[in-house]
Amino acid sequence: MNEHEDVVDAELVGEDRLPAIAEDRTPAILQVNEDPDAWLPPEAQEDVQAGIPRDTSRAYEGDMERFAAWCATVGRRVMPAAPQTVTAYMSYLKRTPRKRTGKPYGPATMDRIIASIRSSHRAAGYKPPDTMGARKVVAGYREALSDAQDPAATPKKATAADRSVLSEALAHLDRTTLVGRRDAALMLLGHAIGSRGSELVPLNWPASFTDLPKGGFKVKVYRKKRKKWQSVEVVPDPDADLCAVTAVRALVEALAHEGHTSGPLFMRIDQWGYMGAEMTREGKPIGDPTGRISINGASDVVSRSIHRTGMPGKWTSHSLRRGLVKTARAAGADIVDIGRHGGWDDRSKALIGYIDEEDSQGERNPLTQIAKRAAAPEQEESP
Repeated sequence: MNEHEDVVDAELVGEDRLPAIAEDRTPAILQVNEDPDAWLPPEAQEDVQAGIPRDTSRAYEGDMERFAAWCATVGRRVMPAAPQTVTAYMSYLKRTPRKRTGKPYGPATMDRIIASIRSSHRAAGYKPPDTMGARKVVAGYREALSDAQDPAATPKKATAADRSVLSEALAHLDRTTLVGRRDAALMLLGHAIGSRGSELVPLNWPASFTDLPKGGFKVKVYRKKRKKWQSVEVVPDPDADLCAVTAVRALVEALAHEGHTSGPLFMRIDQWGYMGAEMTREGKPIGDPTGRISINGASDVVSRSIHRTGMPGKWTSHSLRRGLVKTARAAGADIVDIGRHGGWDDRSKALIGYIDEEDSQGERNPLTQIAKRAAAPEQEESP
């Protein structure tokens, strides 16, 4: 999880102590809401569920399944959970290695699990438990890891796929094939519009595109975090190999050759080169029935393409969004213009977080720039 984690830090503010509960009695928590109108019909519950991103929903479901399993082993109630139950679970998670990695969960994942528990309570009609104690456990855990200089203290971010990375990755693609054209267009367009995978995958041809008079096109993108539509201008690049406009048009031409002239731009393509092939799991069809690639599929394209180069890093579809920031910064673009092109709010802290520490070193080091400015008058005065 990275795109959909919304954790409320405000719960850390307040009383420092959780009320003690005697071991021989059950906390007095209301089991049934007293408000007779506090219920939703099935169709309204479905509408609420539809508003939760699929990746978030799957992660929350997995978190709650593991929380319920732990509650069963220690004899605690899953829902409505007592604040002390959530706190004890966080303490357990920070001390217990997972089978897959041999290490405990990191603080960022524990933050998400707390959010999962609270969200699941709201969905079930319960008041979410107070998580002040649980968050203090996570805060202390994060501080201890930071003191030990453990990488787990810092959330793992997708590695930025800037222009140089894309150039290397694209050199390993066979762009004469349908899958090669799709992968090139996906990476170059994702970089050009600074999109998340969840914003890139839904694009349709020609509905999402409008031609510009001097070449290029506008792409109508739904920025999921801000919940608003944006028309992003994509202009031709002088380097044909790195031109998103050229790559998209090449893909559209290849899709038309296969009889696909409208609908999803980025289609599933199986290992034999068949487009939109039906996928099944346990005999049941899965995936978008139109043949549209999934968000995970888009990340796989980026990961597979860049890993062929041997470059280390965490490569996902989000690497394209981070890559735009790095490429534009290197070209001297104003941070405000970068943010508005990529759909960030002008006050976005996330955008600043995308600027790697090394991007403010060397010539971009503020002290280097101050020294240059200070030396400028002396240079003008010298004969």
